[in-house]
Amino acid sequence: MEKIKFSREETKAIVGEIQDYFREELDQSIGAIPAEMLMQFFAERMGSYFYNRGLYDAQALVKKQVDNLTDEIFSLERPTNHLRS
Repeated sequence: MEKIKFSREETKAIVGEIQDYFREELDQSIGAIPAEMLMQFFAERMGSYFYNRGLYDAQALVKKQVDNLTDEIFSLERPTNHLRS
């Protein structure tokens, strides 16, 4: 799997979220560099877990849509004397 990369704008937004979390939830401040290092840690070590979860969710959605499409196609079937095998 390719390394997870964020644009400069995405990195800035994520760093801001980390800083907000530390300030609001932990009543601590964290600088931009440590926040970016924490973001990189999570991207490198935990990113695959989140990425895989997204894939599993996408697979479930596609399967559901295919099942619905299959049901819709079968509903168009007209009666015949031929038995489907």
